[in-house]
Amino acid sequence: MDKGVLEARKVTEDDCSCEHTAITQAERESELTDEQATGIAEIFKALGDPTRVKIIYFLLNKELCVHDLGMRIGMEQSAVSHQLRYLRDLHIVKRRKEGKTVYYSLDDEHIEQIFVQTMGHLGHE
Repeated sequence: MDKGVLEARKVTEDDCSCEHTAITQAERESELTDEQATGIAEIFKALGDPTRVKIIYFLLNKELCVHDLGMRIGMEQSAVSHQLRYLRDLHIVKRRKEGKTVYYSLDDEHIEQIFVQTMGHLGHE
């Protein structure tokens, strides 16, 4: 190695001393794609922010407008709108306009399931 710099190289079966079987084509085809891994990471990144978690919590049971969310979270409407836009871009929340008021709700039950499972995990000892 030149000047202590490690060179990156692809790991091969020869690098491993553990017992394993060859990966079949079917297993390769069912592996997580880079695109899927990125999408999952983006969802967890969104859920990694306490403000966004609070927004999701308040939207679990009913739709709310930006003003109502801001009152519950204790944030300015512009800051709440920014977080909602981020969550909308990831299809975590959706909006519905009624007159001049825009109501937000969870986009589907998957985020609710993740949220409920995580709450259950936190209660697990």
